[in-house]
Amino acid sequence: MRKWICLLWLLGLSACREEVEVFLPEEVPVSEPEYTDIAGFYLLNEGNMGSNKATLDYYDFESGTYRRNIYADANPDVPRELGDVGNDLRIYGSRMYAVINCSNKIEVMDAATARRLGQIDIPNCRNIRFHGGYAYVTSYAGPVELNPEYRQRGFVARVDTATCLEVARCPVGYQPDELEIAGHKIYVANSGGYMFPNYESTVSVIDLSTFTEIKRIEVATNLHRLRADRYGNLWVGSRGNYYTKASRLYLVDTATDSLADSLEIAVSNFYLSGDSLYVLGMEWNQVSMTDEATYGIVDVARKTIVTRNFIADGSERSIRSPYGLTVHPQTGDIYLPDARNHISPGYLYCFARNGQQKWNVRTGDIPAHFAFHTRERKE
Repeated sequence: MRKWICLLWLLGLSACREEVEVFLPEEVPVSEPEYTDIAGFYLLNEGNMGSNKATLDYYDFESGTYRRNIYADANPDVPRELGDVGNDLRIYGSRMYAVINCSNKIEVMDAATARRLGQIDIPNCRNIRFHGGYAYVTSYAGPVELNPEYRQRGFVARVDTATCLEVARCPVGYQPDELEIAGHKIYVANSGGYMFPNYESTVSVIDLSTFTEIKRIEVATNLHRLRADRYGNLWVGSRGNYYTKASRLYLVDTATDSLADSLEIAVSNFYLSGDSLYVLGMEWNQVSMTDEATYGIVDVARKTIVTRNFIADGSERSIRSPYGLTVHPQTGDIYLPDARNHISPGYLYCFARNGQQKWNVRTGDIPAHFAFHTRERKE
């Protein structure tokens, strides 16, 4: 039973309800106003696979209000919601890009208003990054299918952000997830997530100028997250195989493109703020037969674990399924979404940098992905 729960979680195959709840646009006060250069953030709720329930929320720092399902409100002339499974959210220039995995598209919106501008068609798209006027998007390429003999390699698509047209593809490994751009290279975490139990274990290295794969770095089983620090290191999260191989954090030296170190901390998601890598881990414990959460901080300069629980007031006991993570770039506040049972509305928790909870609010289904935008973008 546990095997199928893990596989469904990996693919985002959350069970769908018999009766689909409609998320109406709604605004609620949650906090005192805050005045910084950051106007607010968007939160992309993944929604349940097959239910077309990805939604977009917005938190306004100046008013202290949280608005649910703003996409429908901003786009009354669009006869559908965002789509099936929101997998990534980024702002580049004046536009916001929402990667909608099983709808095989990237929704392009105005970053200030969430007004729809168009879409980019990429099959089974996963994650997006930007560089030099181009968007780079990972794609599983093939259909959603659990198959240990899966033989469809994934690719990274290069998209011209001026025209929203795909201009090139670079093949990589199987089921590529997150990507990171460091120097003149793109690093891609190959997961092999559809190929249980034959997961992938490499990071692809792409030369930006030629847009070709120049190397693969052997790291660990079922790779997922990537983040480059200012010291020339690439932090890589491995989900393990959920049984015999544990989830761990690995370090790749980008000067030599080789594996350099590892830390024994579970990794489901992370966010780099200065020299602090905030690490969220959810790992199955075979003894207690429960998922155990880690809310860690890693000092990337010293390559050491500072804490395994940045929540200081016991609030973690109220969080059922921590799913995403981000940190305010100026105040240091930590935002932690809780997907709860993965089939009904989740919650968003805000913690001060000292680990004390400041507020929480209900979200859409499976809240996960954030995009901050500056006050200049909103005007």
